[in-house]
Amino acid sequence: MNNLRDSKTARWTALVFLAFAMFCAYIFMDILSPVKSILESTRGWDSTAFGTYAGSETFLNVFIGFLIFAGIILDKMGVRFTALLSGFVMILGAAINWYSVTEMFVGTGLEAWFNHNLNYIPGFDELGVSPFYRGMPASAKLASVGFMVFGCGVEMAGITVSRGIVKWFKGKELALAMGSEMALARLGVASCMIFSPLIAKANIFGGANVSHSVAFGVLLLIIAFIMFIAYFFMDKKLDAQGIAEEKDDPFKVRDIGKIFASSGFWLVALLCVLYYSAIFPFQKYAVNMLQCNLGFSETQAGTVFAFFPILAAIITPFLGNFIDRRGKAASMLMLGSILLIVCHLIFAFVLPMFRPEIAANGEVIGEASMAGIVLALTTILILGASFSLVPASLWPSVPKLVDSKVIGSAYALIFWIQNIGLWLFPLLIGKILTSSNQDVINSTIIDDKFKPVLYDYTNPLVMLACLGAVALVLGFILKIVDKKKGLGLELPNIKK
Repeated sequence: MNNLRDSKTARWTALVFLAFAMFCAYIFMDILSPVKSILESTRGWDSTAFGTYAGSETFLNVFIGFLIFAGIILDKMGVRFTALLSGFVMILGAAINWYSVTEMFVGTGLEAWFNHNLNYIPGFDELGVSPFYRGMPASAKLASVGFMVFGCGVEMAGITVSRGIVKWFKGKELALAMGSEMALARLGVASCMIFSPLIAKANIFGGANVSHSVAFGVLLLIIAFIMFIAYFFMDKKLDAQGIAEEKDDPFKVRDIGKIFASSGFWLVALLCVLYYSAIFPFQKYAVNMLQCNLGFSETQAGTVFAFFPILAAIITPFLGNFIDRRGKAASMLMLGSILLIVCHLIFAFVLPMFRPEIAANGEVIGEASMAGIVLALTTILILGASFSLVPASLWPSVPKLVDSKVIGSAYALIFWIQNIGLWLFPLLIGKILTSSNQDVINSTIIDDKFKPVLYDYTNPLVMLACLGAVALVLGFILKIVDKKKGLGLELPNIKK
């Protein structure tokens, strides 16, 4: 007897519910990235405050180990319960985030409390990993709290959606379904880069106010929760037909020893944290970087940078298919790292050559040249290609490096290591921007035109290029280890 997932319409409908929920989640993840300059002028967030906020998303996952708890919840309670829980947690964190940047928060007792508290956290301050600091704006502190909560929800949603896709597509179009979900999520980032500045600066809402963009993001997360509810009933009906989800073995502490004994695992894990640390934290600052290096407005910069996730979404499935059939995963990792290095160095040293003249008062005279725009767009497209090369090569390589019995634990550890970089490097970029631009910051008068501080992004971009250089070296070592031990990284995934 056929079950519900044997119906192509039914299983792809289930995927739409799951994928659209992640589309909304990825929009909120970067909702404030393209309006960094408005946050600076209207809420007093300097680059250090913004970087601390950006890194807070993964703070609880890194230091409290929430990723492991999320996996346990999913294993014990199943996809339906965990999807609804993750949706609720995302909305809760997003609502806190929204309130922190509204006018309602200004002048309240809560704002006063945040100004006078959380300036010193025992243990975390001594280790230099505190999520707050003395002098951090109260709105940024509360926004960071909300982003931490949201980060727990979105990571839980990510592993839950993957489990749900496996349940509905095992033995069918599983790779295509997962690739489609990832592509839609990246399109969420692209759309966010375009519409967030437009909504924040829309006169219809009373002028520049970032809370309008965040409010729209909260609305999208409510829609995502409705998508999870719709999936709940579809999945329950599938269970009633005798199709239960397949569950990985739960994470066990003793698995760590087996995984850590693999040199290949360490190389891939370090490649992962280095590469993604040079991409996702950069994504938080990319719009502001284009503003500073080419004199773009938030809207113009957001529209140009949107091509990065769009291209990545388009070509990732094709690259994955190539590696499935032709192999060369280790070589692709090295090529991706080379492209990453080149792009960040172009952003750092070549792009500023095309910036319009800057007056003594900090005003941009004229507009960016067509050559500068073409160079920026071309470099962003190359970076998008690099972003497609590495994930398509990296994740399918893990099963070749560790025992199949501990594959779930291996992925959990890689995600945890990756989250360390996603917490650390947004913070570092913000601190480097602030420390290396003191003259610019002190000489810029922020007025009611919301004029951005025109930062020099050279030092942060060089740091990100260095991450790519180390990743390239590790990719070369991985290729040598693969050849020596016969790991099969250069071989096709599809066996003939």
